[in-house]
Amino acid sequence: MSNILHSQARSDVLAHVSGNLRRLRQALRMSQAALAEASGISRRMIVAVEAGDANISLSSLDKLAAAMGAGFVDLVRDPEQTSFSDIREVTWRGREPESEGILLGTAPAAREAQMWLWSLGGCERYDAEPDPQGWHEMIFVVEGVLTLMLGDAGKDYPAGTFAIYSSAQVYSYVNAGQETVKFVRNVIS
Repeated sequence: MSNILHSQARSDVLAHVSGNLRRLRQALRMSQAALAEASGISRRMIVAVEAGDANISLSSLDKLAAAMGAGFVDLVRDPEQTSFSDIREVTWRGREPESEGILLGTAPAAREAQMWLWSLGGCERYDAEPDPQGWHEMIFVVEGVLTLMLGDAGKDYPAGTFAIYSSAQVYSYVNAGQETVKFVRNVIS
């Protein structure tokens, strides 16, 4: 399964991304072409995301936010919500109904800290693109057994265990079993 943010309904997080991206870009008086050049994301993709007609990877959202001097949360949160500490937005869905990534909240860090609640249904997988140097993740497995792949090496983490690692590398979350795996994921940038 990819790391693409998929729309489930027009009222979901992609609707927030569409409006927030347009609002932030226009506040900077930045054209779509200028944002494309600054972020490395194609202008065509930016147009489609602003129109609410495209799915986009989580790492591409990071690149767009960074190019505008904003944070990932600035793009995905409900613009009506004023609290960053309580976001609760589903930003990733897998094939299985149980598979989702929920951004719970964020706190200040060198750049940003995010807390997520993830679940992976049976035989589900999330493949991440490498984050920028200096980024880290911390996971704590709440239920089931999560296989964390760092590059080609995998290690199982049963409920009650945790891992801390650099996310500036290819990594994946894998549920090799049939039972749902649940874990808390903190992203530190």
